Amino acid sequence: MKHELLADKGVFITVEGVEGVGKSTNLEHIESVLSAADIPFLLTREPGGTPLGERIRSLLLDKDESISAYTELLLMFAARKQHVDKVIQPALNREEWVICDRFTDSSYAYQGAGRGIDVAEIEKLESLVLGDLKPDHTLLLDLDVQQGLSRAGARGEPDRFEIENRDFFEKVR
Repeated sequence: MKHELLADKGVFITVEGVEGVGKSTNLEHIESVLSAADIPFLLTREPGGTPLGERIRSLLLDKDESISAYTELLLMFAARKQHVDKVIQPALNREEWVICDRFTDSSYAYQGAGRGIDVAEIEKLESLVLGDLKPDHTLLLDLDVQQGLSRAGARGEPDRFEIENRDFFEKVR
C-alpha cells in the first residue's frame, strides 16, 4: 500500500551545510522517522552514492592530491551524473523517498563561493547533468564556522576540504 504522503512519485530531499554542522545526526533522525512511518526511502550521499562516485569521492577528499577548482567541479558533476542515473532517479521512479547528504547546492557553495567559480558556469553544468531534476526540499543547516570546524576536527583526520582555511568556509557558509 502506498503511503499517503507519496503522491505519484518519490520525494527528493537534500541536506546541506558546512563541515561539523550536524548533517549526519540529522540524517540519522530523518532515517528513524521515515522508518517508523513505514515510508520507503533511500539514504545516500554526494559525492558518492555509487561505486564510481565513491572512487571519485576518494580522489576529491585526498588531502595529498592537488586539484584545480574546475577539475574539482567537473569531478563533482561526473559523480553526480552517475549518482542520478544509477541511484536517485531509479529510486524516485520506484516512488521511494531519496534523502541525500549534499547535492548541487554544495557545488554552488564550495566550488562557487568557496573556490570562486562563476555561478553561470555551475548553472550550465547543472542543466547539462540534471536537466530539470531538482530536490523537492532542501534542509540547510547552519552553524558558526569555527564551531563547525572544531566539531569536524574532533572526528579524526581531516580531509582535503576540512584543511581549508576559515576564510574559505566563511565564503561557503
